Amino acid sequence: MDGADKVALVAALERVTEHWRPRIIGEVNGSKIQLAKFKGDFVWHSHDDSDDLFLVLHGRLAIDLPEKTIDLQPGELLIVPRGLQHRPRAVEEVHVLNIELKGTVNTGDADAAGELTAPERYL
Repeated sequence: MDGADKVALVAALERVTEHWRPRIIGEVNGSKIQLAKFKGDFVWHSHDDSDDLFLVLHGRLAIDLPEKTIDLQPGELLIVPRGLQHRPRAVEEVHVLNIELKGTVNTGDADAAGELTAPERYL
């Protein structure tokens, strides 16, 4: 195997069954590419060592920042710079492709993340 394999996003998303539990579908240049389903409010957090890219595939996603909220629709993306507090939230289920450095914890620096903290898992 040469490592050059395509990923069928729709089929891969069918295998993502839990909200706020990203699943890794590949890696590029030290970053993990993840698929996730979000619903409800996540915790406020930041990542000291990694930018956080959110690309909406289906549904609508709001990203709260300290000074504003950015609403994303399918085909739109947002890169949250490292160190910036943010909170993703979705009224209805949203499907997201997320890219961040390998080893980055999804809840970042949030103290009370508890059950929202997800291990790095491959699909």
